[in-house]
This record gives sequence, C-alpha cells and structure tokens, in this order.
Amino acid sequence: MTARSDASDDALRARDAATLASLPDLESVDLLLPDMNGLLRGKRITADALDKIYRDGVCLPMSLIATDITGNTVEETGLGYDIGDEDRICRPVPGSLRPVPWSPRPMAQLLLAMEDGHGGVFEANPREVLRRVVQRFTEKGLTPVVAIELEFYLFDRLPGIDGRPQTAVNPNTGARNASTQVYYMEDLDDNRGFIDAVSRACQAQDIPADTAVAEYAPGQFEINLKHRADAVRACDEAVMLKRTIKAVAQQQGLQASFMAKPHVDQAGSGLHVHVSVLDREGHNIFAGSEAAPADTLRHAIGGLQRSARDTMLLFAPHANSYRRYVLNAFVPLGDTWGFNNRTVAMRIPHSDAKNARIEHRIAGADANVYLACAAVLAGMLHGLEQQFDPGPPIVGNAYEQTENRSPYWRQSIDDFLASDFIASQFGERFRHIYGQQKLKELRSFETQVTDLEYAWYLRAV
Repeated sequence: MTARSDASDDALRARDAATLASLPDLESVDLLLPDMNGLLRGKRITADALDKIYRDGVCLPMSLIATDITGNTVEETGLGYDIGDEDRICRPVPGSLRPVPWSPRPMAQLLLAMEDGHGGVFEANPREVLRRVVQRFTEKGLTPVVAIELEFYLFDRLPGIDGRPQTAVNPNTGARNASTQVYYMEDLDDNRGFIDAVSRACQAQDIPADTAVAEYAPGQFEINLKHRADAVRACDEAVMLKRTIKAVAQQQGLQASFMAKPHVDQAGSGLHVHVSVLDREGHNIFAGSEAAPADTLRHAIGGLQRSARDTMLLFAPHANSYRRYVLNAFVPLGDTWGFNNRTVAMRIPHSDAKNARIEHRIAGADANVYLACAAVLAGMLHGLEQQFDPGPPIVGNAYEQTENRSPYWRQSIDDFLASDFIASQFGERFRHIYGQQKLKELRSFETQVTDLEYAWYLRAV
C-alpha cells in the first residue's frame, strides 16, 4: 500500500472516529453488506461491540453475496454446500460510519467489504468489482467523475383490493394521486413532509442529495446526488440514499419502491449514471461542443455501444426489469447517442464545455448501483482504449430513426455467461457467480403459474 493510500485511509478512519464521537449515547450499529442484487444484508450489533468489529471484522456466510432475490442460497454459484457454507471475514469500509437518523434510539450504520479466504478482498463483491474498474482509470492517469440519479414510486403501505400496489393518498387533497404531472411543483409541495424528511436524513448522513423532481407518473419521484470524483463513494451514497428513502417512507406509513416497472401503463423507474473523466491536470477529457465533440467523448460512447449487449444483465437484472423497455417511454431501445436528447441511450446533457458528460440511461432503478456503474465505466474505458467510432449522433426522435430492440431476460443471461468482455473486465469468477445467480432466478420465475394464465386459460382451453 502506498503512502498516499495510507494517508487516505487514515483520513477515512478519522472521519469514522468523528462520527462516533458525535454519537455519545449510541446503542446499536447496523453492519451492512450489499449483495449482488443490491440488497443490504448483515447484522445488528450493540455499540460496545464496534471496537471489535474494527479490529477483527465480523464473520458472515460467503453465500450471502450471491443469494437470490428471495434470500435463498444459489448452490450453482459454488458458494453454498460445495464449500460447507463457509464464513468469510467482513471488514468495515473506512469512512462509511453514519448515523441512522430515522431510528427512535441512537443508532449508526456501517458498510462492510467481504474478504476472500486469504486476507484479500473477495473479487466478486460488487463494490470490489467497481473499485477494480476505477483502478484501471487511475493507472492511466484518469479520474471518472460520477453522479447518480434514482427514480422511485411512493405507494400506499397497503395494496389495493386487487392485491397490487396503489398510489398513496395525497396529504393535501385526501384523494389518491391519479394524474401525471411531470416536474409539477404542486406534487412536490403536496409531498413536502416526505421530501423534507429525506433531505434532513441525508444531511445527517452526509449524503449529497441536491435535487428532487416529480416524475412522469402518479407518485413517481426522482432524487439526484451531486457528482463525486470518487465513483465508489458516489455509489456508496446511492446505496445509502435508497435505504433512507425506504426507511422514511415506512416511517410515514408509505412504501417506496425502486421496482423497474410496477405499473404496466405508467412510466418505469430508471437509474441514470452521469460520467465525465478528468486527466492528471484535472481537465475534462470530454470537453467540446455539439458542433465539435471531443474524440474522447465519441470513443467512450463507442465503447458503451459495443459492450451494451454483454452488460445488459447488469443494467436489467430481474424479470420485471424488461417490462420497462417499451416504445415512447423515455427508455432507450437501442445503443443510440445524441446531444440533449432523452430518446437515446447515451445522452450528452446541455452544459458548457467544462462540464461535458455522458448520461447513461439504460439501467433500471432495480439495478445494483455498483455493478451498473462498473459496467458503464468499463465500457467507456474500453472505447477510449480501442478508439471506437459511435457513428453520428441522433437528432430528433431516436425511436423513429433506428431499430428498436426490446431485450429479454433469458437472452441477457446467455449473453452475459458467454461474454469474453465480462470475463476480462470483471473476472471469470464474477461472471460465473452472478450469471448462475440470475439463471437460478429465471428458472424459479418460470416455474410460477400467474394470475393471468388462470384468467386466460383455466376455462377457455
């Protein structure tokens, strides 16, 4: 470890110490390990056990990293019975200790990183997958600057009579939200209690949330995070933002969901990743204009195009993810790019040259943010290295000018498991574990008999 990284770790440990000092009456700590689906697994400990965690770590089953979406071990990954369901040491992520402001009693939370069996970091840990991609940028004297945007729905805590989620009751009108008013300020005013509570909780945790928007469906919102010249930290903060939004909603008798497509007739929820790249002198290598885009910008987009099929499973990991890819819903249906254009996959937002960036719009809000960000950065770096040509930018409606493709879960799993790009960028072991996890989920999903099948076939055939 270099002197520079030692100094950085010392600063992060000092930040944790300062957080701990600000919580003199601390009673308990949640130890959080994000799994491959982005779910937070771990343990809750008493505050007096925290010193031991920093010193010795905590044991958790290795299989937790790749449990399926229902919480079951996926034996096909090789992390279950094959290795005796072994424990692995998980150690605190320096600098990640934060208060839990919604807790009725003094409480903190701490991110964990899982080790392998030899004292190193487990290579298939999603956070480690992202860290390795960022390290390759660093080795080239480049720094990705990342900002995360997350869309979600606010639902009533109780489902409707049909058993499906229903929009929450508007606290001002007493009626359920039924209209779509994108960017409508009254929707923000009506939900001020929720939004203000999320804002306060973010401030208490040093989560840089700076924008809230009413989105394109009743009860749908977006909260944006400020950009960071530390992609891993940006994703840490996105993980904690999701936890905050869910917890505040629950506290207010609501349910927040990051499901990609909860309503067939309403907008889906996306995860948009904004990325610019700085050189050693701190200059944005994408700086340019619509009339004269930087070659580096074009090459990075070319890499994203060529890796899109290989990485689709990281952007759309679940069965429901693929419901989102429908026509005329501001969801990309091809590997298109363009300036100030929300119908393309890789959008270059309106900005001055200094702030030129790529907004990657393919991922759903249900994606693991570490893995989605890793896929975006790996594709960009591949394009920079190979100097791919992305073709001309789309001007106008991309849906009318290009072939529209609606991806399928099974095809994405097959593409992922066969991908040399995934193996070279993220490692063969990660490809195997993540691919087998998703294959098991697909097979389990396909064994279920749905209500629609009863409605269509039970009497008719």
